[in-house]
Amino acid sequence: MPAKFALKKSKGGKFMWNLLANNGEPILTGQQYKSKSGAKKGISSVKACTANDSQFARCKAKNGSDYFVLKARNGFVIGKSEMYKTSRAMENGIKSVCKNAKGAATKDLS
Repeated sequence: MPAKFALKKSKGGKFMWNLLANNGEPILTGQQYKSKSGAKKGISSVKACTANDSQFARCKAKNGSDYFVLKARNGFVIGKSEMYKTSRAMENGIKSVCKNAKGAATKDLS
């Protein structure tokens, strides 16, 4: 199955998306948006921002796990990764987002 953005409505009535890898696992989770059009703009931002490695912020959680966030050009956080046990696994996650996001279709599940 090819990578895709799964757009859905949250329990609170806001819209959000997950970028799913070829195996169906989420590799990036978007913020919550008030409107579906806002969520779609977030997806477009991901596709535009993955070409620039400097827009990925590498982070460390309080428990020591590694994760990353993808930021728009204005510094706003577009999406956040899962927690990784190693920085190498986190870097592989970033590579996966870069590889899969640009050509991923959007499946509207809302």
